Amino acid sequence: MSVRLDHGDDELTDIHEINVTPFIDVILVLLIIFMIAAPLATVDVNVNLPGLTADPQKRPDKPIFLTIKADHSLALGDNPVSREELASALVAQTNGDKGQPIFLRADKSLPYGDFAEVINLLRRSGYLKVALVGLEVSEKP
Repeated sequence: MSVRLDHGDDELTDIHEINVTPFIDVILVLLIIFMIAAPLATVDVNVNLPGLTADPQKRPDKPIFLTIKADHSLALGDNPVSREELASALVAQTNGDKGQPIFLRADKSLPYGDFAEVINLLRRSGYLKVALVGLEVSEKP
């Protein structure tokens, strides 16, 4: 026994409804992605700057080290130097070559503002090539 369900009309009619289910699925997936990605974009990350895992670069034969100690004092090589005398001491050490890189070492406990102040002193003195020195840390597997 068979039953005919189409009432004998062979024409197909247009359906004027929009299927919004795929659109809602895409919107929900994007919402979930943004909910996960937004907390990752914040800047509240504790950073320990002194450890470096980069490959060591070749140093010049006689590098010039400027050290900022924990008590905020400066030392050029092994000799202590005041902030006012830093420019003249650098000129004497580099023989006036302001293109020579200065290797800057800073104590781990030093506030970032004091570190930036010394970099500004170097820039005002004309020494723009500053290399930051840190401890070599092997990467953990």
